[in-house]
Amino acid sequence: MIALEAVGRRPSTKADRMAPLLTAGDPLADAVIADLDLYGPKARHALDAGLRKGLAGLDERPPEAVAALLKQVETTPSWVDPLMLHRGDTVSLSVPPLWFGLCVITSVLAHTYACPVTARLLMRTDRPTPTVSRRLAETGVWARQTIRPGGLLRGGPGYVATVEARLRHARMRATSLTDWDMGVPGLPIGQLDTARTWLGFTLTACQALAAVGIDITAEEESHLYRYWSYVAHLLGLDERLYKDVADHAGARRLQDLLNTMTAAPDATSRAATAAMIDAQARATAHAPGAVLSEKQLEDLIHCVLRRSLGNTAADRLGIPDVPAASDLMPLISTLNRQARYWQTFSPASAQAARRQAAEEPGPASQPIAAVLPLGVALRRRAGVRRSGTPAA
Repeated sequence: MIALEAVGRRPSTKADRMAPLLTAGDPLADAVIADLDLYGPKARHALDAGLRKGLAGLDERPPEAVAALLKQVETTPSWVDPLMLHRGDTVSLSVPPLWFGLCVITSVLAHTYACPVTARLLMRTDRPTPTVSRRLAETGVWARQTIRPGGLLRGGPGYVATVEARLRHARMRATSLTDWDMGVPGLPIGQLDTARTWLGFTLTACQALAAVGIDITAEEESHLYRYWSYVAHLLGLDERLYKDVADHAGARRLQDLLNTMTAAPDATSRAATAAMIDAQARATAHAPGAVLSEKQLEDLIHCVLRRSLGNTAADRLGIPDVPAASDLMPLISTLNRQARYWQTFSPASAQAARRQAAEEPGPASQPIAAVLPLGVALRRRAGVRRSGTPAA
């Protein structure tokens, strides 16, 4: 959540225009959550079938809110190139899966946890490691589904997963508002928080990749923002936040503005970030074919985050500075630049690299419990606490 009083720290016409978005949620998704709670299985079945088959493919008219959401996500903006969706996010697909996880996913989550109110909302537990481990897995699965060729076509895995993520945010808003401190301005997991996440997968991710020698061209940069603008559409992000962001320069302007409206990271931000780094390093070190130790991977992630977020932001998040003797970045950057040169040397080699990345095996997608009616979701969480596995 973004701090309302922070807007006044930077007089700006743009900030004035964005101020109403501080308390803006996602009316379509919020209404669907209300329908899920009201109509139960009927609404859930209609939503699930509608996402996969389309509104026109339903045998019966779904609840009004479900129909409105399906109509919105099925209405492809005029600026979207259908061929782009068939090809997928060719920029992200050109990144080897190892570096996609170590750079993109970790930097996105660190960028998310830097907002203290969001970190506290996401970390409502005294056991941060299981929480961030699950979020690492969920974020990685969603990202891989989203960037793959055809993933965002209607009914595709990325299309479904993105709308489910949107509804998960709406569920979190509905749940948190029942005990939210109304003396704190703004709205939990609102429009500006979604914008921060979107910037994480575009600007921050590219800065993290550049730190390990994976740079993109101006043409690739343009493609990246066109593709992720459609992701923003599916996520329900207000068009005013992303329609003018076509490259890193525009993204930096939006990021700077959001930073002026966000409180500094706190102890929860630092705890969540540390747990996330530990979980990522442990998972990578124990993956098949791993060549770096857990400690080496921690140092590597620290270097990546310090270079992608900047030293000031990294210091506020408690990310340590790695001693020069332990810094593997110069060697890794050189090797990655050489590898990327040959991967993109010709259209054929570039296509082969993207195909290899797209075919990389990953964890299967799991149902999103967050969009279930509140009572069902709470019962499932209770089942997890009792037995260690989800309740039936």
